[in-house]
Amino acid sequence: MKNSLIQKYNVPGPRYTSYPTVPYWDETDFLEKTWVESLKKSFTTSNSAEGISLYIHLPFCESLCTFCGCNKRITKNHSVEHPYIEALLKEWAIYCTILGEKPTIKEIHLGGGTPTFFSTKNLEDLINGIFSHANKAKDYEFSFEGHPNNTSHEHLQKLYDLGFRRVSFGVQDYSEKVQKAIHREQPFHNVAKVTFWAREIGYTSIGHDIIFGLPFQEIEDVIDTIEKTKSLQPDRLAFYSYAHVPWIKGNGQRGFNDEDIPKDDKKRMLYETGKKLLYENGYYEIGMDHFALKTDSLYDAFQNGKLHRNFMGYSSSKTQLMIGLGVSSISDSWFSFTQNVKNLEDYYQILEWDKLPIFRGHLLTNEDLIIRKHILNLMCQFETSWQKNEGYFDEIPEVLIQLKEMEHDGLVIINDNTIQVTEKGKPYVRNICMAFDLRLKRKAPETELFSMTI
Repeated sequence: MKNSLIQKYNVPGPRYTSYPTVPYWDETDFLEKTWVESLKKSFTTSNSAEGISLYIHLPFCESLCTFCGCNKRITKNHSVEHPYIEALLKEWAIYCTILGEKPTIKEIHLGGGTPTFFSTKNLEDLINGIFSHANKAKDYEFSFEGHPNNTSHEHLQKLYDLGFRRVSFGVQDYSEKVQKAIHREQPFHNVAKVTFWAREIGYTSIGHDIIFGLPFQEIEDVIDTIEKTKSLQPDRLAFYSYAHVPWIKGNGQRGFNDEDIPKDDKKRMLYETGKKLLYENGYYEIGMDHFALKTDSLYDAFQNGKLHRNFMGYSSSKTQLMIGLGVSSISDSWFSFTQNVKNLEDYYQILEWDKLPIFRGHLLTNEDLIIRKHILNLMCQFETSWQKNEGYFDEIPEVLIQLKEMEHDGLVIINDNTIQVTEKGKPYVRNICMAFDLRLKRKAPETELFSMTI
Protein backbone atom coordinates (compact mmCIF):
# COMPACT_ATOMS: atom_id res chain seq x y z
CA MET A 1 0.00 0.00 0.00
CA LYS A 2 2.79 2.42 0.93
CA ASN A 3 4.56 1.92 -2.39
CA SER A 4 1.36 2.28 -4.39
CA LEU A 5 0.60 5.58 -2.59
CA ILE A 6 4.00 6.92 -3.62
CA GLN A 7 3.35 5.99 -7.23
CA LYS A 8 -0.15 7.47 -7.01
CA TYR A 9 0.73 10.84 -5.45
CA ASN A 10 4.23 11.50 -6.77
CA VAL A 11 3.25 14.19 -9.24
CA PRO A 12 4.61 17.68 -10.03
CA GLY A 13 3.28 20.19 -7.52
CA PRO A 14 3.97 23.56 -5.85
CA ARG A 15 5.75 23.97 -2.50
CA TYR A 16 3.25 26.71 -1.62
CA THR A 17 5.54 29.42 -0.32
CA SER A 18 2.65 31.52 -1.60
CA TYR A 19 -0.86 31.21 -2.93
CA PRO A 20 -1.37 31.82 -5.74
CA THR A 21 1.98 30.30 -6.69
CA VAL A 22 4.21 32.55 -8.78
CA PRO A 23 3.46 30.88 -12.16
CA TYR A 24 -0.24 31.59 -11.56
CA TRP A 25 0.04 35.28 -10.74
CA ASP A 26 -2.27 37.42 -12.85
CA GLU A 27 0.19 40.02 -14.13
CA THR A 28 -1.97 41.53 -16.87
CA ASP A 29 -3.31 44.55 -14.98
CA PHE A 30 -0.62 44.78 -12.31
CA LEU A 31 1.15 48.15 -12.16
CA GLU A 32 3.62 49.68 -9.72
CA LYS A 33 0.81 51.84 -8.34
CA THR A 34 -1.17 48.65 -7.60
CA TRP A 35 1.65 47.47 -5.37
CA VAL A 36 2.16 50.87 -3.74
CA GLU A 37 -1.54 51.17 -2.85
CA SER A 38 -1.54 47.66 -1.39
CA LEU A 39 1.73 48.35 0.44
CA LYS A 40 0.35 51.49 2.10
CA LYS A 41 -2.90 49.76 3.05
CA SER A 42 -1.04 46.94 4.76
CA PHE A 43 1.51 49.22 6.41
CA THR A 44 -1.20 51.41 7.93
CA THR A 45 -2.83 48.46 9.65
CA SER A 46 0.25 46.43 10.59
CA ASN A 47 3.18 48.73 11.41
CA SER A 48 2.11 49.88 14.88
CA ALA A 49 0.37 46.60 15.76
CA GLU A 50 2.98 44.01 14.82
CA GLY A 51 5.74 45.59 12.73
CA ILE A 52 6.94 44.45 9.32
CA SER A 53 9.33 41.84 7.96
CA LEU A 54 12.30 42.38 5.68
CA TYR A 55 13.75 39.71 3.41
CA ILE A 56 17.11 40.78 1.96
CA HIS A 57 18.49 38.76 -0.93
CA LEU A 58 22.29 38.62 -1.12
CA PRO A 59 22.93 36.76 -4.38
CA PHE A 60 26.68 36.27 -4.61
CA CYS A 61 28.41 32.88 -4.23
CA GLU A 62 32.03 31.94 -4.83
CA SER A 63 31.09 28.59 -6.37
CA LEU A 64 28.01 26.98 -7.89
CA CYS A 65 26.18 24.27 -5.94
CA THR A 66 24.53 22.09 -8.57
CA PHE A 67 21.47 21.27 -6.42
CA CYS A 68 20.50 24.93 -6.06
CA GLY A 69 17.56 26.58 -7.82
CA CYS A 70 17.99 30.01 -6.18
CA ASN A 71 18.82 33.26 -7.94
CA LYS A 72 22.58 33.77 -7.62
CA ARG A 73 25.64 35.32 -9.23
CA ILE A 74 28.86 33.27 -9.13
CA THR A 75 32.01 35.32 -8.60
CA LYS A 76 35.18 35.42 -6.53
CA ASN A 77 35.42 39.18 -7.03
CA HIS A 78 34.45 40.74 -3.71
CA SER A 79 34.49 44.26 -5.12
CA VAL A 80 30.83 43.55 -6.02
CA GLU A 81 29.83 43.79 -2.36
CA HIS A 82 29.83 47.54 -1.76
CA PRO A 83 27.81 48.58 -4.87
CA TYR A 84 25.19 45.97 -4.00
CA ILE A 85 24.88 47.17 -0.40
CA GLU A 86 24.49 50.73 -1.70
CA ALA A 87 21.75 49.57 -4.08
CA LEU A 88 19.89 47.73 -1.28
CA LEU A 89 19.95 50.83 0.90
CA LYS A 90 18.70 52.97 -1.98
CA GLU A 91 15.82 50.57 -2.56
CA TRP A 92 15.01 50.69 1.16
CA ALA A 93 15.11 54.51 1.14
CA ILE A 94 12.58 54.54 -1.72
CA TYR A 95 10.28 52.29 0.31
CA CYS A 96 10.62 54.47 3.41
CA THR A 97 9.74 57.55 1.36
CA ILE A 98 6.62 55.80 0.07
CA LEU A 99 5.60 54.66 3.57
CA GLY A 100 5.97 58.18 4.94
CA GLU A 101 6.95 57.22 8.49
CA LYS A 102 9.57 55.09 10.18
CA PRO A 103 8.73 51.39 9.89
CA THR A 104 9.00 49.14 12.93
CA ILE A 105 10.86 46.00 11.91
CA LYS A 106 9.97 42.74 13.59
CA GLU A 107 11.81 40.31 11.32
CA ILE A 108 14.89 40.44 9.12
CA HIS A 109 16.15 37.47 7.16
CA LEU A 110 19.33 37.52 5.10
CA GLY A 111 19.09 34.92 2.34
CA GLY A 112 20.93 34.11 -0.83
CA GLY A 113 23.09 33.24 -2.55
CA THR A 114 25.57 33.29 0.28
CA PRO A 115 25.04 36.09 2.83
CA THR A 116 28.40 35.28 4.43
CA PHE A 117 30.05 36.02 1.07
CA PHE A 118 29.88 39.62 2.32
CA SER A 119 32.41 41.09 4.73
CA THR A 120 31.34 41.89 8.27
CA LYS A 121 31.93 45.59 7.52
CA ASN A 122 29.51 45.55 4.59
CA LEU A 123 26.90 43.56 6.54
CA GLU A 124 27.21 46.06 9.39
CA ASP A 125 26.78 48.96 6.96
CA LEU A 126 23.68 47.25 5.56
CA ILE A 127 21.95 46.70 8.90
CA ASN A 128 22.90 50.11 10.28
CA GLY A 129 21.70 51.69 7.04
CA ILE A 130 18.36 49.89 7.36
CA PHE A 131 17.86 51.21 10.89
CA SER A 132 18.77 54.77 9.99
CA HIS A 133 15.21 54.77 8.56
CA ALA A 134 13.52 52.29 10.93
CA ASN A 135 12.91 51.17 14.50
CA LYS A 136 13.24 47.70 16.06
CA ALA A 137 10.16 45.98 17.45
CA LYS A 138 10.48 44.90 21.07
CA ASP A 139 10.21 41.21 20.15
CA TYR A 140 12.28 41.38 16.94
CA GLU A 141 13.76 38.25 15.37
CA PHE A 142 16.71 38.53 12.99
CA SER A 143 18.13 35.52 11.14
CA PHE A 144 20.59 34.69 8.39
CA GLU A 145 21.84 31.80 6.28
CA GLY A 146 25.48 30.88 6.78
CA HIS A 147 27.74 28.77 4.56
CA PRO A 148 29.83 26.53 6.87
CA ASN A 149 32.89 26.93 4.65
CA ASN A 150 33.08 30.72 4.81
CA THR A 151 31.18 31.79 7.92
CA SER A 152 33.79 33.18 10.25
CA HIS A 153 33.72 33.76 14.00
CA GLU A 154 33.78 37.45 13.12
CA HIS A 155 30.64 37.04 10.98
CA LEU A 156 28.79 35.34 13.81
CA GLN A 157 29.93 37.83 16.46
CA LYS A 158 29.21 40.93 14.37
CA LEU A 159 25.72 39.79 13.34
CA TYR A 160 24.98 38.82 16.95
CA ASP A 161 26.02 42.31 18.04
CA LEU A 162 23.63 43.70 15.42
CA GLY A 163 20.71 41.76 16.94
CA PHE A 164 20.75 38.43 15.08
CA ARG A 165 19.88 35.45 17.25
CA ARG A 166 19.03 32.78 14.68
CA VAL A 167 21.31 31.23 12.07
CA SER A 168 20.83 28.32 9.68
CA PHE A 169 23.69 26.41 8.09
CA GLY A 170 23.38 24.54 4.81
CA VAL A 171 24.60 21.00 5.43
CA GLN A 172 22.77 19.02 2.70
CA ASP A 173 24.64 15.69 3.23
CA TYR A 174 27.98 14.56 4.67
CA SER A 175 28.75 11.91 2.03
CA GLU A 176 31.85 12.88 0.07
CA LYS A 177 30.43 11.29 -3.08
CA VAL A 178 27.18 13.25 -2.78
CA GLN A 179 29.01 16.47 -1.95
CA LYS A 180 31.23 16.08 -4.99
CA ALA A 181 28.18 15.51 -7.23
CA ILE A 182 26.44 18.66 -6.02
CA HIS A 183 29.67 20.70 -5.89
CA ARG A 184 29.22 21.44 -2.19
CA GLU A 185 32.28 19.91 -0.56
CA GLN A 186 32.40 20.78 3.13
CA PRO A 187 33.74 18.51 5.89
CA PHE A 188 31.84 17.82 9.10
CA HIS A 189 34.54 19.75 10.94
CA ASN A 190 33.47 23.01 9.27
CA VAL A 191 29.83 22.53 10.27
CA ALA A 192 30.78 21.58 13.83
CA LYS A 193 33.05 24.60 14.15
CA VAL A 194 30.45 27.20 13.13
CA THR A 195 27.74 25.46 15.19
CA PHE A 196 29.89 25.54 18.34
CA TRP A 197 30.89 29.15 17.68
CA ALA A 198 27.26 30.21 17.30
CA ARG A 199 26.25 28.45 20.50
CA GLU A 200 29.20 29.90 22.41
CA ILE A 201 28.41 33.44 21.20
CA GLY A 202 24.79 33.10 22.36
CA TYR A 203 22.57 32.36 19.34
CA THR A 204 19.26 31.07 20.67
CA SER A 205 18.29 29.07 17.58
CA ILE A 206 20.78 27.23 15.37
CA GLY A 207 19.38 25.40 12.36
CA HIS A 208 20.79 22.89 9.90
CA ASP A 209 19.40 22.30 6.41
CA ILE A 210 19.54 18.70 5.19
CA ILE A 211 18.34 17.40 1.82
CA PHE A 212 17.14 13.92 0.89
CA GLY A 213 16.93 12.63 -2.66
CA LEU A 214 20.29 14.03 -3.78
CA PRO A 215 22.27 12.29 -6.53
CA PHE A 216 24.03 9.08 -5.42
CA GLN A 217 22.49 9.38 -1.93
CA GLU A 218 21.95 6.07 -0.12
CA ILE A 219 20.20 5.09 3.13
CA GLU A 220 23.60 4.86 4.81
CA ASP A 221 24.34 8.47 3.85
CA VAL A 222 21.14 9.73 5.47
CA ILE A 223 21.83 7.71 8.62
CA ASP A 224 25.39 9.05 8.81
CA THR A 225 24.23 12.64 8.26
CA ILE A 226 21.55 12.40 10.95
CA GLU A 227 23.99 10.76 13.40
CA LYS A 228 26.49 13.55 12.88
CA THR A 229 23.68 16.09 13.21
CA LYS A 230 22.64 14.49 16.50
CA SER A 231 26.12 15.10 17.91
CA LEU A 232 25.75 18.86 17.25
CA GLN A 233 22.13 19.17 18.50
CA PRO A 234 20.90 22.03 16.30
CA ASP A 235 17.69 23.55 17.65
CA ARG A 236 15.77 23.11 14.40
CA LEU A 237 16.16 21.22 11.16
CA ALA A 238 14.90 21.58 7.64
CA PHE A 239 14.79 18.10 6.06
CA TYR A 240 13.98 18.96 2.46
CA SER A 241 13.19 16.93 -0.59
CA TYR A 242 15.64 17.72 -3.39
CA ALA A 243 13.76 19.65 -6.07
CA HIS A 244 15.01 18.50 -9.46
CA VAL A 245 14.11 21.32 -11.85
CA PRO A 246 16.85 21.28 -14.51
CA TRP A 247 14.68 23.23 -16.97
CA ILE A 248 15.06 26.45 -14.97
CA LYS A 249 17.68 28.66 -16.59
CA GLY A 250 20.89 29.05 -14.61
CA ASN A 251 20.03 26.73 -11.74
CA GLY A 252 23.08 24.56 -12.37
CA GLN A 253 21.26 21.25 -11.97
CA ARG A 254 23.17 19.63 -14.80
CA GLY A 255 26.19 18.27 -12.95
CA PHE A 256 24.79 14.73 -12.81
CA ASN A 257 22.46 12.50 -14.76
CA ASP A 258 18.78 11.83 -14.05
CA GLU A 259 19.51 8.16 -13.34
CA ASP A 260 21.84 9.22 -10.49
CA ILE A 261 18.90 10.67 -8.54
CA PRO A 262 16.91 8.45 -6.10
CA LYS A 263 13.26 8.23 -7.14
CA ASP A 264 9.86 7.07 -5.89
CA ASP A 265 10.13 4.29 -3.30
CA LYS A 266 13.85 4.71 -2.77
CA LYS A 267 13.54 8.45 -2.24
CA ARG A 268 10.64 7.98 0.15
CA MET A 269 12.69 5.46 2.13
CA LEU A 270 15.45 8.05 2.51
CA TYR A 271 12.88 10.42 4.00
CA GLU A 272 11.25 7.89 6.29
CA THR A 273 14.63 6.69 7.57
CA GLY A 274 15.70 10.24 8.35
CA LYS A 275 12.37 11.18 9.92
CA LYS A 276 12.44 8.12 12.20
CA LEU A 277 15.94 9.00 13.38
CA LEU A 278 14.95 12.60 14.01
CA TYR A 279 11.98 11.46 16.11
CA GLU A 280 14.25 9.15 18.09
CA ASN A 281 16.60 12.05 18.78
CA GLY A 282 13.99 14.40 20.22
CA TYR A 283 12.92 16.34 17.13
CA TYR A 284 9.24 17.04 16.45
CA GLU A 285 7.68 17.64 13.05
CA ILE A 286 6.30 21.18 13.12
CA GLY A 287 5.50 21.80 9.46
CA MET A 288 6.27 20.53 6.00
CA ASP A 289 9.92 19.38 5.97
CA HIS A 290 10.67 21.09 9.30
CA PHE A 291 11.59 19.66 12.70
CA ALA A 292 12.48 21.29 16.02
CA LEU A 293 13.46 20.48 19.57
CA LYS A 294 10.91 21.26 22.27
CA THR A 295 13.12 24.14 23.43
CA ASP A 296 12.96 25.99 20.09
CA SER A 297 10.54 28.84 19.39
CA LEU A 298 9.20 27.08 16.26
CA TYR A 299 7.97 24.20 18.42
CA ASP A 300 6.15 26.59 20.75
CA ALA A 301 4.62 28.43 17.79
CA PHE A 302 3.38 25.15 16.31
CA GLN A 303 1.91 24.00 19.62
CA ASN A 304 0.17 27.34 20.14
CA GLY A 305 -1.19 27.59 16.59
CA LYS A 306 0.98 30.63 15.81
CA LEU A 307 3.34 29.12 13.25
CA HIS A 308 3.49 31.15 10.04
CA ARG A 309 4.90 30.48 6.58
CA ASN A 310 5.91 32.95 3.90
CA PHE A 311 8.61 33.45 1.27
CA MET A 312 11.23 33.35 4.05
CA GLY A 313 10.06 29.92 5.22
CA TYR A 314 8.53 29.03 8.59
CA SER A 315 8.47 31.66 11.30
CA SER A 316 7.39 31.78 14.94
CA SER A 317 5.96 35.26 14.43
CA LYS A 318 3.59 36.66 11.84
CA THR A 319 3.60 40.03 10.14
CA GLN A 320 1.09 41.10 7.53
CA LEU A 321 3.66 43.02 5.49
CA MET A 322 6.92 41.57 4.20
CA ILE A 323 9.15 43.70 1.99
CA GLY A 324 11.75 41.98 -0.13
CA LEU A 325 14.93 43.90 -0.96
CA GLY A 326 17.47 42.91 -3.59
CA VAL A 327 17.51 41.23 -6.97
CA SER A 328 14.64 38.68 -7.48
CA SER A 329 13.19 39.30 -3.98
CA ILE A 330 9.44 38.87 -3.49
CA SER A 331 7.32 41.19 -1.33
CA ASP A 332 3.98 40.34 0.26
CA SER A 333 1.44 42.85 1.59
CA TRP A 334 -1.05 40.00 2.23
CA PHE A 335 -3.33 41.64 -0.34
CA SER A 336 -0.78 41.49 -3.17
CA PHE A 337 2.61 40.11 -4.18
CA THR A 338 5.36 41.69 -6.25
CA GLN A 339 8.78 40.53 -7.40
CA ASN A 340 11.95 42.43 -8.16
CA VAL A 341 13.78 42.04 -11.46
CA LYS A 342 16.03 38.98 -11.59
CA ASN A 343 18.94 40.45 -13.54
CA LEU A 344 21.50 42.33 -11.46
CA GLU A 345 22.27 44.93 -14.12
CA ASP A 346 18.55 45.68 -14.57
CA TYR A 347 18.20 46.03 -10.79
CA TYR A 348 20.96 48.64 -10.67
CA GLN A 349 19.60 50.54 -13.69
CA ILE A 350 16.05 50.85 -12.37
CA LEU A 351 17.29 52.12 -9.02
CA GLU A 352 19.32 54.74 -10.90
CA TRP A 353 15.96 56.00 -12.15
CA ASP A 354 14.75 56.24 -8.49
CA LYS A 355 12.08 53.62 -9.13
CA LEU A 356 11.19 50.42 -7.33
CA PRO A 357 12.90 47.56 -9.24
CA ILE A 358 9.76 45.44 -9.56
CA PHE A 359 8.71 43.70 -12.76
CA ARG A 360 5.62 41.67 -11.96
CA GLY A 361 3.01 41.10 -9.29
CA HIS A 362 -0.42 39.81 -8.38
CA LEU A 363 -3.40 41.40 -6.63
CA LEU A 364 -5.16 38.72 -4.60
CA THR A 365 -8.89 38.25 -5.16
CA ASN A 366 -11.29 37.47 -2.31
CA GLU A 367 -11.20 33.84 -3.44
CA ASP A 368 -7.38 33.87 -3.38
CA LEU A 369 -7.40 35.16 0.20
CA ILE A 370 -9.72 32.36 1.35
CA ILE A 371 -7.71 29.64 -0.40
CA ARG A 372 -4.47 31.13 0.90
CA LYS A 373 -5.67 30.78 4.49
CA HIS A 374 -6.61 27.13 3.98
CA ILE A 375 -3.23 26.31 2.46
CA LEU A 376 -1.40 28.16 5.24
CA ASN A 377 -3.44 26.28 7.84
CA LEU A 378 -2.54 22.93 6.26
CA MET A 379 1.12 23.86 5.97
CA CYS A 380 1.42 25.27 9.51
CA GLN A 381 -1.14 23.32 11.56
CA PHE A 382 -1.86 20.22 9.44
CA GLU A 383 -5.58 21.07 9.52
CA THR A 384 -8.08 23.62 8.29
CA SER A 385 -11.78 24.40 8.73
CA TRP A 386 -14.56 26.65 7.46
CA GLN A 387 -18.00 27.98 8.29
CA LYS A 388 -20.68 29.34 5.96
CA ASN A 389 -19.64 32.91 6.77
CA GLU A 390 -15.88 32.31 7.03
CA GLY A 391 -13.49 30.23 4.96
CA TYR A 392 -16.21 28.84 2.71
CA PHE A 393 -16.02 28.99 -1.10
CA ASP A 394 -18.32 27.59 -3.75
CA GLU A 395 -15.97 24.78 -4.81
CA ILE A 396 -15.70 23.26 -1.30
CA PRO A 397 -17.94 20.30 -2.31
CA GLU A 398 -15.63 19.53 -5.24
CA VAL A 399 -12.57 19.78 -2.97
CA LEU A 400 -14.19 17.32 -0.55
CA ILE A 401 -14.82 14.83 -3.36
CA GLN A 402 -11.11 14.88 -4.20
CA LEU A 403 -10.14 14.66 -0.54
CA LYS A 404 -12.48 11.69 -0.02
CA GLU A 405 -10.06 9.55 -1.98
CA MET A 406 -7.21 10.81 0.19
CA GLU A 407 -9.30 9.96 3.25
CA HIS A 408 -9.75 6.45 1.87
CA ASP A 409 -5.95 6.26 1.57
CA GLY A 410 -5.56 7.34 5.21
CA LEU A 411 -4.00 10.73 4.47
CA VAL A 412 -6.72 12.99 5.91
CA ILE A 413 -9.69 12.88 8.27
CA ILE A 414 -12.78 14.76 7.05
CA ASN A 415 -15.38 15.99 9.52
CA ASP A 416 -18.37 18.25 8.82
CA ASN A 417 -16.28 21.35 8.17
CA THR A 418 -12.73 20.31 9.07
CA ILE A 419 -9.83 18.62 7.30
CA GLN A 420 -7.08 17.08 9.43
CA VAL A 421 -3.85 15.69 8.01
CA THR A 422 -2.96 12.33 9.56
CA GLU A 423 0.55 11.24 10.51
CA LYS A 424 0.51 9.06 7.42
CA GLY A 425 -0.59 12.04 5.35
CA LYS A 426 2.12 14.52 6.43
CA PRO A 427 4.55 13.53 3.64
CA TYR A 428 1.71 14.23 1.18
CA VAL A 429 0.74 17.68 2.48
CA ARG A 430 1.65 19.31 -0.86
CA ASN A 431 -0.82 16.98 -2.59
CA ILE A 432 -3.49 17.80 0.00
CA CYS A 433 -2.97 21.53 -0.56
CA MET A 434 -3.30 20.96 -4.31
CA ALA A 435 -6.90 19.86 -3.71
CA PHE A 436 -7.61 23.46 -2.63
CA ASP A 437 -5.60 25.08 -5.44
CA LEU A 438 -8.38 26.33 -7.71
CA ARG A 439 -6.02 28.16 -10.06
CA LEU A 440 -4.01 25.01 -10.70
CA LYS A 441 -7.21 23.03 -11.32
CA ARG A 442 -8.60 25.56 -13.76
CA LYS A 443 -5.45 25.70 -15.84
CA ALA A 444 -3.03 22.79 -15.83
CA PRO A 445 0.60 23.73 -16.58
CA GLU A 446 1.50 23.54 -20.26
CA THR A 447 5.23 23.20 -19.52
CA GLU A 448 7.34 21.84 -16.68
CA LEU A 449 6.89 24.17 -13.70
CA PHE A 450 7.10 22.25 -10.44
CA SER A 451 9.27 19.61 -8.81
CA MET A 452 7.79 16.25 -7.83
CA THR A 453 5.81 16.27 -4.59
CA ILE A 454 7.47 13.19 -3.07
